[in-house]
Amino acid sequence: MTSSTIAIMQPYFIPYAGYFRLFAASDLFVVYDCVQFPRQGWVHRNRLVDTSGKERWLTLPLAKAPQQVLIRDLRFAPNAKAEFLDRLRPFSLAASDADAAGPVIEALHAVGGHPVDYIVCLLERIVTYLGLPWTVVRSSSLNLPASFRGQDRILEIARRLGAGRYVNASGGLDLYEPAAFANAGIELKFLPVYPGPSVSILARLLREDRASLGGDIRSASVIT
Repeated sequence: MTSSTIAIMQPYFIPYAGYFRLFAASDLFVVYDCVQFPRQGWVHRNRLVDTSGKERWLTLPLAKAPQQVLIRDLRFAPNAKAEFLDRLRPFSLAASDADAAGPVIEALHAVGGHPVDYIVCLLERIVTYLGLPWTVVRSSSLNLPASFRGQDRILEIARRLGAGRYVNASGGLDLYEPAAFANAGIELKFLPVYPGPSVSILARLLREDRASLGGDIRSASVIT
């Protein structure tokens, strides 16, 4: 597989709109699921405002796992679907365009299988809803040796996928060395800081016009 521009990111649960710029800015999006699960991160949870106006966490019900568990090896807890539906009760999921947003809400409720499958399915529904390109591969399918870590792991993924450019969000500015990418023949680029709100995309797609929201994401996906 070859691609000119790739983006690599952990699979996040209903992330903010800025996350989806990576789909718009790349030819191939790599679901980074072959690394340790960040328990305080955004893979399994996000914040939403409930019906009383209070912001609270919405967390996927995961089974207990070793501290070093990889994202790809996560599993749902027993009776996860019922537990998750109960956790959804404090939030209103009424959409201004219920017909268009229906597939996203359906995917949100469809807890089952492996968590990564569920999150990737939900991401695909959102990307499709926003009219963004969906060309995706999972890093776990590349069978990378454990010896590749951090920046070296990103470079190896880019090399294997034939990437000429790697694009990341502005938060990655301090994570990578431009010289290392240049030596590998890969252009390193960053998206600008996202100017929009940091709330979950779910909150926005429930109340904003789909075309306007998709346009906002595409316009903020210019690589600098």
